[in-house]
Amino acid sequence: MKIRNWGIGICLSLFGTFCLGGCSGSSPQPVSRTVTVFDTVVTITVYDKDSEDVLDACVAKCEDYNARFSRTSEGSEIYELNHANGEPVTLSGDTVDLIQKGVEYSRLADGKFDITIAPLSDLWDFKNNTGTVPDDAAIQEAKRHIGYENVRVDGNTVQLLDPKAAIDLGGIAKGYIADQLKAYLKEQNVSHALINLGGNVLALGGKPDGSNYNIGIQKPFAQNGEAVTSVKIKDQSVVSSGIYERYFKVGDKIYHHILDPKTGYPYKNNLLGVSIVCDSSTEADALSTTCFAMGLDDGLKYIEGIKGAEALFITDDYEIHYSSGFPK
Repeated sequence: MKIRNWGIGICLSLFGTFCLGGCSGSSPQPVSRTVTVFDTVVTITVYDKDSEDVLDACVAKCEDYNARFSRTSEGSEIYELNHANGEPVTLSGDTVDLIQKGVEYSRLADGKFDITIAPLSDLWDFKNNTGTVPDDAAIQEAKRHIGYENVRVDGNTVQLLDPKAAIDLGGIAKGYIADQLKAYLKEQNVSHALINLGGNVLALGGKPDGSNYNIGIQKPFAQNGEAVTSVKIKDQSVVSSGIYERYFKVGDKIYHHILDPKTGYPYKNNLLGVSIVCDSSTEADALSTTCFAMGLDDGLKYIEGIKGAEALFITDDYEIHYSSGFPK
């Protein structure tokens, strides 16, 4: 039995192409900050402005969001909500905004993506699980308390109508945070930057020379950061979800972290991963899980109906399948 934890679903080995305008004497050298937050590696790079204070502020924002959005950290707003036994809890505006977005994406996905997956997430505990499949009776019990319909929002007050329900924002939080960091950077007159939150990649603008960023899509299970393909983006986000991110193996069988709320077990659909490209990192985050959950055929049909969003699917034979407008 073995466990793997690949927090970075999008490899950035192609960052070597980011010589950018900093290679000339007339442009600022890129400034970058790398820290560990959200149980993953976060890198923020600004290409057109030498501003360490802006990067300091971005790191502080990441730490603040993590302190409020984490479901496992005692004292976080989500922890307090999940342990309120169904009582209403007053939360900060950002937390309420994220929960409302999570509920809306859960509704649009018809529950295939569901922010109340926490009872199952806690039971499987892929962060620490080294190879134990939960008891089926416990899985069936956890399933009973999943349902985004149990989330009631009234102003800044949030209530879980089922006292045993719990929220897990892991499928959408990094995308939301990336969008907030982008908004902050724009307020600071930054026009060219890359935000990488453990594989959730968001580009602010393009390169200073006007060209696109080239982002490598990680080959599933590759341990050397190998890219299976790449995508060129400008002022967009790329987010991947896949079975290679967090999983454990029992014999030849893989149990991965993308759980089906209907069965209580990991989705089984012959997919290794899905990558989404769109303007909003929040939307890309939610759609990557949703499209993975739907499988190749239904996922492709679904994404074709969403304006401004494109998808790349990798099947278990390592074949790549693109939506019609994917920016190859």
